Amino acid sequence: MATLKVKVHGLRAAAAAAVGLLAGAAVTLVAQRSTLDALHARIELLEQAAQTQRQANLAHQQRLHWELLSKAMDDPELAEVLDAYDGTVSPRKQRQFLFSNALYTNALCYYRMGNMTREEFFGFARGWLQNPIFREYWYATRPHRATLISTSEEAQIGLMVEDLLAQLEEADADEWWVVGEPPGE
Repeated sequence: MATLKVKVHGLRAAAAAAVGLLAGAAVTLVAQRSTLDALHARIELLEQAAQTQRQANLAHQQRLHWELLSKAMDDPELAEVLDAYDGTVSPRKQRQFLFSNALYTNALCYYRMGNMTREEFFGFARGWLQNPIFREYWYATRPHRATLISTSEEAQIGLMVEDLLAQLEEADADEWWVVGEPPGE
């Protein structure tokens, strides 16, 4: 009988130890889960901060780009620095090209920041391409866009505009606002 009591007592002790072990494991898991949740929240916050910083950097870069182009548009001597057309365009035309570039780059920046959808960009491009000066700028800068890495966002947007231009050239000019299929996001 004493052996039976020892065995029962041993089983109870083992069961109590197992329950204690399980309780400890559960407490540890809860603590780890809470730590993991806190880490996930911190990572999400850091990712949001990084995105906000990227947008701020893009906005700052856009402002600098505009300031530089403005100086070149106002000063023919500075515009000569940006003459990538081998002197084949007049100073007046070059100022118009610089302004066309500013319009395009501004929209590209807005798109990259998430302030404009690809479809909205497409609509802006469709309107710009109605202007003969913008079209001339677009033709003149093809070699510049050809140097972009083909998988880059800027190259993809440029190809979208190129495709739209080809469609506009083939379409009835009286209904330009419906030419082309806006791209999906």
